[in-house]
Amino acid sequence: MLKRYATGTGGRDRGLATVWVAVTTATLCVVFAVVLALGQAVAARHKAGAAADLAALAAADRALLGAAEACAAARTVAGAQEAELVRCAVQADIADVTARARFGPYAPEARSRAGPPGL
Repeated sequence: MLKRYATGTGGRDRGLATVWVAVTTATLCVVFAVVLALGQAVAARHKAGAAADLAALAAADRALLGAAEACAAARTVAGAQEAELVRCAVQADIADVTARARFGPYAPEARSRAGPPGL
């Protein structure tokens, strides 16, 4: 036999737990989506930084062969890192490059310089 609830004060808050669970679930989904987006942005920035560092090292390694050869090496290395070379400048034996890496909706750029070690 089923019990029937009285229509007094206790009957007014029936279903309130369902609303709270729905609101809490929606809030947790939004927080989770924001954390994932921030993680993706950080990963994109690290990917661009690594590509720029490696491209700058490659360009500095070939700097004595000329700017065209050095920038071609930097472009090849950046492409191998799934990034694109945005800017490449070689002055004497110092290479200055900027690389862009796409990761999801993000496309950050990173700049890096490389050259011979100081004496």
